[in-house]
Amino acid sequence: MRQPPMWPLLLLLPAFLAATAADASGIPPAAPPMTPWPERYHAVLVTNLTARGGRLEVFDTYYDWARGGDLTRVREQLAGGGDPPARIVQWANGTAYQIDAAASSCRAFQFATGGLLPPDWKKARAGAAYLGRARADGFDCHVWSNRLFARYYEDVATGRPVAWKFTGIDEERHVLSFEPGRVLEDSSMWQAPAYCFDGSNGGDGQGSSRAHLLVSSRLAGATGAAASFGQ
Repeated sequence: MRQPPMWPLLLLLPAFLAATAADASGIPPAAPPMTPWPERYHAVLVTNLTARGGRLEVFDTYYDWARGGDLTRVREQLAGGGDPPARIVQWANGTAYQIDAAASSCRAFQFATGGLLPPDWKKARAGAAYLGRARADGFDCHVWSNRLFARYYEDVATGRPVAWKFTGIDEERHVLSFEPGRVLEDSSMWQAPAYCFDGSNGGDGQGSSRAHLLVSSRLAGATGAAASFGQ
């Protein structure tokens, strides 16, 4: 029986050898076309803090680049995990307020490295690096890193965020739902209450224990220490 010709396989050999050489040399993989975040979105995430003795929390996040802010309401995963939920409002100028209305407490932070990530943060000027592909939560993902994220997983098929891990702390976030274009209906939630500014902050000047827990949960992932100027 006549054997099939080998030349088609020989044509593929240089490409295979080039790919193997690139892997062996440690050359980083080529980044795919960037999928920017929507300028506004709503996401529900579960945050896993158990690696450092914490618990599971549910984050209800509204990202609004046009407004220049990001608002997250935080509850424990189990029923009765805080009502009203504590919230964190972070602004593009690096200012963030951590508010626990149940205790009338507030803490404010200023990040020297800046605040809100822009929708196109994966561009090189934002300090992002493409790390290749991996699976996360059952999805085939592009993997990125930047000054905040040790690993950011993005669905290859849709560009939707799937999960991320923070730099310098044992914390993971997994996306349960993602709604591009949705905005927070109660716009008053963006405003920090008066006790953030007038010295009547929960009576102790430092905020409640529940609010303190949110520092590590939401804000401690930033590189460079956050300067607390809690009222």
